[in-house]
Amino acid sequence: MNKGKVIVGLSGGVDSTVAAYLLKEQGYDVIGVTMEMWPGEGSKKSIEDASRVAKALGIPYEVLDFKKEFRECVVDNFMEQYQKGLTPNPCIVCNRLVKGQALLEKAREMGAEHIATGHYARIEKHPETGRYAIRNSITAVKDQTYALYRLTQEQLGAMLLPIGEYNKDEVRAIAEKIDGFVAKKGDSQDICFIPDGDYAAFIEKEGAYKGKAGDFVDMEGKVLGRHKGLIHYTVGQRKGLGIAFGKPVYVYGVDAEKNQVKLCDNAALFRRTLYAGNLAHMAYEKFEDGMRFKGKIRYAHKAAWCTVRMVGGDILECTFDEPQRAITPGQSLVLYDGEYVAGGGFVLPDDAVKKM
Repeated sequence: MNKGKVIVGLSGGVDSTVAAYLLKEQGYDVIGVTMEMWPGEGSKKSIEDASRVAKALGIPYEVLDFKKEFRECVVDNFMEQYQKGLTPNPCIVCNRLVKGQALLEKAREMGAEHIATGHYARIEKHPETGRYAIRNSITAVKDQTYALYRLTQEQLGAMLLPIGEYNKDEVRAIAEKIDGFVAKKGDSQDICFIPDGDYAAFIEKEGAYKGKAGDFVDMEGKVLGRHKGLIHYTVGQRKGLGIAFGKPVYVYGVDAEKNQVKLCDNAALFRRTLYAGNLAHMAYEKFEDGMRFKGKIRYAHKAAWCTVRMVGGDILECTFDEPQRAITPGQSLVLYDGEYVAGGGFVLPDDAVKKM
């Protein structure tokens, strides 16, 4: 029985390969596409590997040019946020605006009802609200729900995430049956457009931006030394400060207006309360005062119990039961109702909250 046409984003890696295979086995009319988003050797290699996968699966394959959308929505935004002293997660923006929105629009042009990716997550309707929501994958080790929290109800209704029911070993075993070469490929870890991880060098090159030196200050505002530009620092950072005190010091915050980097000891990095803006609602259409969730403040953070309330319109106040380390402006707060993503928002800097 044909379940309809689905456009699968193929990266040439293990996870997307198995996603395409499973959907074909389930009776979907599968078309593999590679979203060409950033030029370079990595992109060429992905296209070569994805083409190989499509042949092995016996499915049609196309390369789609999303370089313009990726540059404007993801890369330019990433550089702009960093220059403001924030620490963004570009994968979250990409999943919403490119892999979600742009790919879905293209899929509809191609007459497809669905899009699919190789993310470790599940899409289900929340048992109480009936809204589409991302649900944790069965494997906590590879769970990728955090990076998908900004997907809309429309996108979720059209999206398929077939490997959310499998762990990584099972996925690799399936890939081995399809193509032994692909099955042995490692997982991608870095931001795709900055493979060496040097964010500051990338921003200076691509954004024609030159970091301006400024002051390191302590928690009372006393000048401690000079920094080499805000884009080199993020909350919680210890290494690479270029300043020695005979004891460990960490970045407490980055003040773009004053061009200062505030330093502190480790204890000062622990806080209970944060504020988030630009909210995304998933399992819940709105957040109400007193709601209890488990919140994550970064991808690798262990979700912790918190209470939320709305302040100043579209601003969410989140108070954790226990202090959390290195709450970082620009990163995302993602709220979980059990295994379901309730929603979330971008963590705001202290000065933005004071101006509310």
